[in-house]
Amino acid sequence: MGPDFDFETAAYADGAARVAGVDEVGRGPLAGPVTAAAVVLDPAHIPDGLNDSKQLSIKKRAYLAELLMDCAEISVAHASVEEIEQHNILRASHIAMMRAVAGLPNAPDHVLIDGSMIPRGMNIAAQPVVKGDTRCLSISAASIVAKIARDKLMVDLAQQHPGYGWETNMGYGSKSHMSALQNLGPTPHHRRTFKPVHNILYQGKNLTP
Repeated sequence: MGPDFDFETAAYADGAARVAGVDEVGRGPLAGPVTAAAVVLDPAHIPDGLNDSKQLSIKKRAYLAELLMDCAEISVAHASVEEIEQHNILRASHIAMMRAVAGLPNAPDHVLIDGSMIPRGMNIAAQPVVKGDTRCLSISAASIVAKIARDKLMVDLAQQHPGYGWETNMGYGSKSHMSALQNLGPTPHHRRTFKPVHNILYQGKNLTP
């Protein structure tokens, strides 16, 4: 069983006029921002095959993202590495989510959010949906759009900072990324509060000469 439109249908039945699905990607990587997308689907034009982005091939994700650009309202937003460091990764992901919702061309009046929490400060009626990217079509769409956007950003950053393999590991702590971190040191795009980066930064600081 893949995602369906039941959450959206229930919201519309309760009087909502515009329902957005929201998801984020990039909570786990050691480098790069966290990225969120908000998507308002047209109930009459929903692409076939929407699902959790992690369950789709790169080619299928790209294809569905193109379809969504043509038939849905979409907004993508980020929270920077600095904001991840200043707050924490959960709060930063919520900041990115709220920015994505605020960036929609027409404000929704009901938001379906992947996860178990509603971001603090969300001033629109919102409903958390645990494992929403596998259960709710609007959230599935948001997961695809967010993944495509963040992957593209990491490929661009990989050209500026070669050697870390971001074009393939997208900033996650792969073996090659960890090796490069040891050999090359961290970049401004590394999350210094994340333990593997922190450990490499400070592993020599406590040694006496």
